[in-house]
Amino acid sequence: MGCDGGTIPKRHELVKGPKKVEKVDKNAELAAKWKYCALSQEKLKRPIVACELGRLYNKDAVIEYLLDKSAERPNAEVVAHIRGIKDVKELNLTDNPAWEGERRNIKGDCYEDMNCAMFICPVVGLEMNGKHKFLYLQTCGCVFSERALREVKTEICHKCGDPFQEDDLVMLNGTKEEVEKLQNAMEERRSKAKTAKKSKKSKDAKVSKSQDSTGSCDTTETKSASLNGEGSSGSCSDSAPGPSTSGECSKTLKAPAGPIAGSKRSIQGMRDKSETYKSIFTSHSSAKRTKDQMSNWVTHTPYHF
Repeated sequence: MGCDGGTIPKRHELVKGPKKVEKVDKNAELAAKWKYCALSQEKLKRPIVACELGRLYNKDAVIEYLLDKSAERPNAEVVAHIRGIKDVKELNLTDNPAWEGERRNIKGDCYEDMNCAMFICPVVGLEMNGKHKFLYLQTCGCVFSERALREVKTEICHKCGDPFQEDDLVMLNGTKEEVEKLQNAMEERRSKAKTAKKSKKSKDAKVSKSQDSTGSCDTTETKSASLNGEGSSGSCSDSAPGPSTSGECSKTLKAPAGPIAGSKRSIQGMRDKSETYKSIFTSHSSAKRTKDQMSNWVTHTPYHF
């Protein structure tokens, strides 16, 4: 089978040896990490954000992912730890004056420096191309090289002056060991925040319960007080006139301003009233009819007395 027609096969064509391991170009790998978004694989452009593991993203790509997480993406596992926009920090980067952007080497007739980066360290001036380690602060988002923070030791940001701690430093595009450390720190920080949130909720629930109990006690007290006041007023009104024996009844009850409903009007009180007030009632002389005004056939009329 085969090897006919005068062909002479060679040894490497007949004997299959072990496959060679494909080596990844370091320059291409660094360019993919430091010049392209880790999610959309597009070129980095402002605004640029970084996650708690030190990966670089375009902010637009992260927002699109958060709006629709069900869409199929080739690098969805890279952003699996991002729950919301608060899990990323917008970076405050320093532009490289030597960077010409997309305008450089349009004709292709000159040397193109692949190591030239868009951003540099504002303290030392090192280019952020992957050959030097860079960190960012979670407090303000400023980016510096590790050499700058090592040589100029301070607890205040070199660029904006905000104070920071060592725990606020995050390595950008670090090694596997550094990424594992950052992931452990992230999980520990999130667990602490979760427990603090639960304790706060339990405290708020206890406070609300205590407030509800005090409010119910107040309402029951007011109801009982109102009921006691009504009972005392009834007992005092039914009792004979005279000085009250209890001090509470004397404080809560007051004498009515006018005649009580249902009680008979006294004759003395009616005598003291004016004639206009008396003319309202049918017992007044002005309401009575004379004999000429009355008819004989009427057997009963309320005006006939």
